[in-house]
Amino acid sequence: MSLSMYQASIPALLRNLDNLDKIIDKAITYAEVKKIDPEVLLNARLAPDMYPLVRQVQIVTDLAKGFAARISGQDVPGYPDTEASFPELKARLAKTMEFVKSISADQVDGSETKPITLKFGTMEVKYLGQAYLLDFVLPNLYFHATMAYAILRHNGMELGKRDFLGDA
Repeated sequence: MSLSMYQASIPALLRNLDNLDKIIDKAITYAEVKKIDPEVLLNARLAPDMYPLVRQVQIVTDLAKGFAARISGQDVPGYPDTEASFPELKARLAKTMEFVKSISADQVDGSETKPITLKFGTMEVKYLGQAYLLDFVLPNLYFHATMAYAILRHNGMELGKRDFLGDA
């Protein structure tokens, strides 16, 4: 039995979004218990030239909604990247999960060879659907979700692999 594009994408996107949402819940509790100003965690980075936690979460949601929209032939929902609190990040995650859940298998399956063009400033990068998922979306999504996890872990939160992977 082969793995469909839907099976390879939408459940993985939703699982990562949900796991990140639960990690943010733990960050809220951690900040309250340790009496840490949430802005400290939201703006924390692993290195001076890396994005802070808030931007890592924004990128995860951008990747998920971008894939779901592009692969299903819809316009990518625009979010203004103005989140400055944990509740605002949770709202962004919830909005993204709602959108990704709205995509059906019929909208995704068979999209392995669908042309996808990404624009980065003046540069265009072209993919076919399966390569877009496997070579761009999933690696980037896992990277930025991992960075969000690592930023919080670096700042003393007790997180483990199960927090990142979620319940299997």
